[in-house]
Amino acid sequence: MTEETIAPHPYVGMWVTADGHIRQELLPNGRYDEARGNRRSAYTGSYRVTGDHIDYVDDTGFTATGDVRDGVLYHEHLVLYREGGVPD
Repeated sequence: MTEETIAPHPYVGMWVTADGHIRQELLPNGRYDEARGNRRSAYTGSYRVTGDHIDYVDDTGFTATGDVRDGVLYHEHLVLYREGGVPD
């Protein structure tokens, strides 16, 4: 018997603001972990992707949304880039 491997969603991974202050990791299990400055795991919760839209639910119940356009994640008032893909 072989175990089927499912590739993670293309949005899974680390997203960062241009200044590196905010780092949001979308985990393959539908959870996210967001660091702000030196504050690790400042926000944690779950997320769901529908097309290019992301719905977030923080562990405290707070909700937020994001959209990926041209490889950039627009999350409420934040603009996040793939780690290593931050523009100069």
